[in-house]
Amino acid sequence: MTNVQPGWYPDPNKANTVRWWDGTAWTAHVAEKTGAAGSAGPVATAAKAPRRGLSRRTSIIVGAAAVLGIALVGGAVNAATLAARSVAEQNGPVAFVATTGTATASTPTRTPTPTHTPVITTRDEAVTEPVPFERTSVDDSTMPQGQTAVTTAGQNGERTRTYRVTLTDGKETKRELVSDAVTVPPVTEVTSVGTYVEPAAPPPPAAAPGDCDPNYADACVPIASDVDCAGGKGNGPAYFDGVARVVGRDIYKLDGDGDGWACNG
Repeated sequence: MTNVQPGWYPDPNKANTVRWWDGTAWTAHVAEKTGAAGSAGPVATAAKAPRRGLSRRTSIIVGAAAVLGIALVGGAVNAATLAARSVAEQNGPVAFVATTGTATASTPTRTPTPTHTPVITTRDEAVTEPVPFERTSVDDSTMPQGQTAVTTAGQNGERTRTYRVTLTDGKETKRELVSDAVTVPPVTEVTSVGTYVEPAAPPPPAAAPGDCDPNYADACVPIASDVDCAGGKGNGPAYFDGVARVVGRDIYKLDGDGDGWACNG
C-alpha cells in the first residue's frame, strides 16, 4: 500500500472504525465509520458536473475512466488492508490510541506513617534503709550504787522496701510500693545501773561488866561454873534471862541451834 494516497481507510485492527493512512504508514488517528468514510476508498469531494456541450460519447468515456480508477484504488486499499491484517496477526494485536484530550497527572499515594507501639516492661526494685536501735537501762543489785555499764551493745536493724517499677520504652513512668518489712530487727542497747549499798559495819560490842562473861554480848551472861537459860531444864547454879549474841566461845552451851544467839529458842 505504499503507493496509496493519504486518506481515511478501514482500520485493519478494529471493525467499524477508520484509520488515517499518511501515504507511507498507518497513524494513531482513528474515527467511527460514518457515511462515505465507511467505503473502501478515501473520502473525496464530489466531482463537478460536466459542462454542457460534451457529447454523449465523451460522457461515457469519462464515466468509464472514473469507474476504472475507483476499482484500482479500492483494490489497492483492500490489498493494503489484507497485508496489514496479516502483519497484525503475526505480531499480535496492535493498539492504536487516539491522542485526543489532556493527560491527567497521577496523584502520588501517600505512604501512611507507621504508628509507634510503646514497649512496656516492669521490674521489682528493693531499697534498704537502717532502723535505729533503742536504749534502755535496768537496775543491777550486784553493782555498787552509782556505777553504770553497757551490758548489751545496741545494733541498727534493716528495713526493706520493694517497689514495682514500670518502664515505657526504657524510661521509668511509674513506681508503686508493693512491700515494706523490717528484715533485720534492731538490738536494743541495755545499760545496767548499780543499786547495791553496802550495809554499815556493826558497832563494836560493849564491854562486859565485871560480873558478865565476855564470850557473850548485847546482854549480861553471868560468870559461873554453869549457866542455863531461865525457864529451861538446866539446874544452874546460875541462870540467864534474855537473849545474848555469842561473840566468843559458847562455854555454857546456850546456843542450842547454832545460829549465833544464846537463849533465843
